[in-house]
Amino acid sequence: MTVIEKTDRQEIAESITALWEPLSAEQRGYLADNLMICEFEKNEALYHQDETPAYVMCLLNGKIKVSINGIGGRAQIIRMIEPFGIFSFRAAFVDERYHTSAYAFEPSEVCLIPIAVIRHLIEANNELAVFFIRQLCRMLGEADALTVNMTQKHMRGRMAEALLVLKTKYGYEDDGSTLCSYLSREELASMSNMTTSNAIRMLSALSAENIILTDGRKIKIIDEERLRKVSENG
Repeated sequence: MTVIEKTDRQEIAESITALWEPLSAEQRGYLADNLMICEFEKNEALYHQDETPAYVMCLLNGKIKVSINGIGGRAQIIRMIEPFGIFSFRAAFVDERYHTSAYAFEPSEVCLIPIAVIRHLIEANNELAVFFIRQLCRMLGEADALTVNMTQKHMRGRMAEALLVLKTKYGYEDDGSTLCSYLSREELASMSNMTTSNAIRMLSALSAENIILTDGRKIKIIDEERLRKVSENG
């Protein structure tokens, strides 16, 4: 982790609109004065499972994956953080250690806000408290959907769902069809709860059906509607 000196902290704080908009002028100044901007290299950890939370984080640039270690220490990717997504706060709010780990899967710039600062702002501002309640409810809904995907869908449906999640979180390149994220086959397997060999096989099957086109780590979605049907039908 490299701390970056930013001359205009307020500009950074303003870019995090979900936190900025509910605050008063005084609270905005307090937020801007206490945030920190850090750069993380590819594959560098932002935090590890079982560590004590110290910051609420917001992704400014780059891509972050959140994973949890399962049986035998096998890492399962459970969440991808979208640009300006706010994360790493659940454990802090219930005074627990992290149940997950977070890694940059490309060079990333992240805003770190001390937990004490966020707690102070929540106590002083009901609208900010409501924002975090909504965030937690959204996370619960995503966790419920993930449970259904992983337990009821066949491998083909799980792979289709993983590709659609990447499209939703990070979008397409300028061509309007190539996913703007380049995960390894191992990472796609982790997102889809399958072995790497099965992930390769599922990608090949979807490619053979002209639903996607693969070129190394680049994946182009040729027929998004059919991909959604594969995901929905499991």
